[in-house]
Amino acid sequence: MSNQSKTYRQLATLVDREKSYEPQEAFGLLKQLAKAKFDETVDCVFRLGIDAKKSDQQVRGTVSLPHGTGKSVRVAVIASGELAKQAKEAGADLVGEDDLIGEIQKGNMAFDILVAHPNMMSKVGRLGKLLGPRGLMPTPKSGTVAPDVAKAVKEFKAGKIEYKTDKQGNVHTVIGKASFTAEQLLGNFTVVLEAVRKAKPASAKGIYLKKVTISPTMGPSIRLSVN
Repeated sequence: MSNQSKTYRQLATLVDREKSYEPQEAFGLLKQLAKAKFDETVDCVFRLGIDAKKSDQQVRGTVSLPHGTGKSVRVAVIASGELAKQAKEAGADLVGEDDLIGEIQKGNMAFDILVAHPNMMSKVGRLGKLLGPRGLMPTPKSGTVAPDVAKAVKEFKAGKIEYKTDKQGNVHTVIGKASFTAEQLLGNFTVVLEAVRKAKPASAKGIYLKKVTISPTMGPSIRLSVN
């Protein structure tokens, strides 16, 4: 057994697997579980009572974390003229039109988020096969197709995140770093929880929030009581 797995087992003894923790207690406990030598990311998983195969039960949206993600986000913008200038001034890492599209076609994607002005979507559309599988294709629902590209850049730089269900009907989100205070993590979690709740599909039956867990990158997960 590696030292890492020994450490993990030791940390796991701090968590009662049969218990659903109140959020405030859970984030206090999580701070004790982050023992890696780097600043671990805090992940949150929502297991939803939906049929992920049905298009009308997809859960997707964006939410701005009040305390940010703790991560430096690289934002690229496809726009032209004055809009491109505004995007640069707002802090975009990459800005371009045909030149940026050409780089993406070559496989050069040095960004985490791609924002496009609506009038660029006819050109961006041909990048679907490259961007789609990576979850980088701009869409109105994700806030990445935006008339005000400068505003979109500022929001994503400040901690706006996208959430969406995977094939199993789970939503995975990042809600901060282990170096955050328990109060900051709780604040971020609360806004994500409310956003996911509000996004409940009208056709979803039964229990919607089946299970919610949080965990540091290298530590065990904690089940939360949210119902």
